[in-house]
Amino acid sequence: MMQRLSILSVLLFTYITGICQLPLHQFKITSSNTSFPDTGRLNGHVYNKVMYNTADHYSDSSVIIITPKNFVAKKKVNMIFWFHGWNNNIDSALIRYGLSRQFAEAYVNAVLVLAETAKDAPDSYGGKLEQKNTFHNLVNDVLQNLVRMHVILAKGRVGNVILAGHSGGYRVMAHILQNGNVPVNEVILFDALYANRDQFIDWLTADKHHRFIDLYTDHGGTFDETKIMMKQVSDANLSEDSLEESNVTPTIIRNNKIIFIHTPHEHDYIIQHPDNFKLFIENSPFLKKLR
Repeated sequence: MMQRLSILSVLLFTYITGICQLPLHQFKITSSNTSFPDTGRLNGHVYNKVMYNTADHYSDSSVIIITPKNFVAKKKVNMIFWFHGWNNNIDSALIRYGLSRQFAEAYVNAVLVLAETAKDAPDSYGGKLEQKNTFHNLVNDVLQNLVRMHVILAKGRVGNVILAGHSGGYRVMAHILQNGNVPVNEVILFDALYANRDQFIDWLTADKHHRFIDLYTDHGGTFDETKIMMKQVSDANLSEDSLEESNVTPTIIRNNKIIFIHTPHEHDYIIQHPDNFKLFIENSPFLKKLR
């Protein structure tokens, strides 16, 4: 169903400084197929004896959609969905982690989508996006709004889909793999493997072409979970590569389907110090370069 554009949904032209000087088209919509509002947080959420109320943290249904100015989509639209972690929102994550800049500099012919989850709250719960078919409906909302903004033709359909996220964003991605009813080609976790390993493993074993990148740190809970998942991958006879961040090259990213990368950097620095988001998406076989 077509979702109404909010006042902030006016098409914005954001000129990104950097090597490529690539303009981006950015607009914001609202969709009933985002995480919230949802009955699971109808009365808010308490964490460490602090109440995070529904009005401020669990009622925003905003979605940011970003495309390169010279984006081309004939029949299929490739999409990258980003899910932020705790105590963030889609607007702050976009700036804090340099996502739009890195997306521009990757020079990929794709759409970047940030759907709001728990806003400025310490909470991984994915709300309605954990439920069956909600992600499918969100993808359709994005497509319909791209048509409305004259970015794609009405016959455009979803192409390859990449899920990427930081920290607490792992949970909503795991449930999308299980219940989203949209084929997902690649998952990229930025220090985010805290739980839900079985859902990621089930998705990996379902198709030999699925790609998985896990960037993990020494502290915070992802180290041990990653080591366990490495064993699960090995037990499933899946080919994987495990290496230090300093040894990562574009060739390794392009040629391996399951990659575990240990980084010495801190939790909040690993996305753009160095520019790992750019590195991963510009070397994904599921995304073509802009002409």
